Amino acid sequence: MALASAKSLLLLGMAVSLLASSTGAKAQEEGQWRVGIATVGELKHPKGFERFDYVNPNAPKGGTLRRSADGTFDTLNPLLAKGEAARDISLVFDTLLKPSEEELSASYGLLAEGISYPEDISSATFRLRAEAKFADGKPVTPEDVIFSFEKAKDLSPQLATYYTHVVKAEKTGDRDITFTFDEKNNRELPQIVGQLIVVPKHWWQATGPDGKPRDISRGTLEPVMGSGPYKIASVVPGSTVTYELRDDYWGKDVNVNVGMNNFKTITYTYFADQDVAFQAFKSGTIDFRQEQSSSKWVTGYDFPAVNDGRIKKEELPNIYRSVGIMQAFVPNERREKFQNPKLRRALNYAFDFEDLNKTLAYGQFQRINSFFMGSELASSGLPQGRELEILNEVKDQVPPEVFTTEYRNPVAGDPAKQRDNLREAVRLMKEAGYELRGNQMVNAKTGKQLDIEFLIDSAGMERTIMPFVQSLKKIGINANIRTVDAAQYTNRLRSFDFDITVKLWATSPNPGNEQADYWGSAAADRQGSNNLAGIKNPAVDTLVKKVIFAKDRDEQVAAARALDRVLLANDYVIPQFYRGELFIAYWNTIVRPTELPYYGIGFPEAWWSASAAK
Repeated sequence: MALASAKSLLLLGMAVSLLASSTGAKAQEEGQWRVGIATVGELKHPKGFERFDYVNPNAPKGGTLRRSADGTFDTLNPLLAKGEAARDISLVFDTLLKPSEEELSASYGLLAEGISYPEDISSATFRLRAEAKFADGKPVTPEDVIFSFEKAKDLSPQLATYYTHVVKAEKTGDRDITFTFDEKNNRELPQIVGQLIVVPKHWWQATGPDGKPRDISRGTLEPVMGSGPYKIASVVPGSTVTYELRDDYWGKDVNVNVGMNNFKTITYTYFADQDVAFQAFKSGTIDFRQEQSSSKWVTGYDFPAVNDGRIKKEELPNIYRSVGIMQAFVPNERREKFQNPKLRRALNYAFDFEDLNKTLAYGQFQRINSFFMGSELASSGLPQGRELEILNEVKDQVPPEVFTTEYRNPVAGDPAKQRDNLREAVRLMKEAGYELRGNQMVNAKTGKQLDIEFLIDSAGMERTIMPFVQSLKKIGINANIRTVDAAQYTNRLRSFDFDITVKLWATSPNPGNEQADYWGSAAADRQGSNNLAGIKNPAVDTLVKKVIFAKDRDEQVAAARALDRVLLANDYVIPQFYRGELFIAYWNTIVRPTELPYYGIGFPEAWWSASAAK
């Protein structure tokens, strides 16, 4: 059984922290220059720390890491939302701050040597390192940061949402950039700005090798330039991309980079079929695999390289310690047929999780029952205390069962329970305006049969969804699966052109502005947002703001739990499955640190090549 978007968890470096101040001079008057920021707790490392604890400072440099990627790619532009960017293109670029995987929510300076902000967090000022340079030797300047910010906001709907309250970025010193916010006390705004990928303004505004001006608003397969540890060594469009470690990387000795960036080359080979990718791993042409199929994890790794120890399998909880997970089937409310919550609840009754878990996942998963599954933000029992007070503020706008009934998914797993659940699904469908006529579930007014199409981009997911499709057909729904290539899938999701799809949302322990992109009304009509369900609910909007502007941790947890209850009670999604471990397998050609960071696995940055160690 596949965790549909599990690959996003390895890219989940987007949940850490940062700062603020109104001008470079004012920053030093009102605050102080800091090495980083923690939005939960205090920074672990003081000014002048040598390195992160989990890295091997003597890790050898050299060797090759060979990885697989799904689908295809058609651009090397790191800021453009259109198209499919090459995997790990971020290796070419640095950010203002770098997250720490050994802390719950902390970031330290990378391009920025210092950060400062006033008490009300009305702005954030970053001071660039004097030694920070792009690959052509030119310094990273405030103008580059401002250009990157403005273009990211223009070209990425998701970043436009994140930066909604960042009203301007301006140069406030020779190496200082100040971001001004239109609201105060939003602790996450400086953090988000700190994660900005910084691109070279001069390179993008110059003429390319074809004699034509470069255009950052368009895709490109020209090897792009950045200030990061790697450069693009070779590209075969849609097939392979190889990154090569730069010997002249300016930041190789910066404390947050010590023991990092050890592979001389990192190559991605793209596969349209996961089974073919797995065979490539088994044959030794791919070094590392994150397994997304629990059944394959149990039954597919009985071959010589595993049995004799050349391939190591590990089940790691690290990443899941820092995120709350919701993975689900997502009905698109922009389509009228999914606007009735009774119909959406009926779909949940038709989904037999227990049987699927037993037959395809060997009982390894548990059912998701929260939008923050696995974290302290998850609601449980009935609301009380501050959480209840918050919910009472929106009492007239939420289903009454929020206050009286703990959310529970239907339970099946045997023929009798499944029949009972399907009968309940039919009853709910009738309340939603549908009825069974013969063997078809039809709209009671129009007589038209209900059609549902599941949109996916991986043939490997079909066997996970097929039992659900068959259950829907038992109650007269004409359900089918549409599998498309990665590019078409991405474009259809961005334009919300689907009936039902599968989505994984991962929330950091410090939820904030991303919640508006996930569930907010403004995001529902903005193409490219993560509000795939099309939620437009004033109560949800109110609760999202309470999460973002919580004055302390207790208030934040209470607001998140209240939001969780309202999202669940409206049956916006059909929750899928959860397991709090990451399945990884890797050849003895690569080596990991002895102690992995508590909230991550340090891959690939802190790993190294076995051949380089010889």
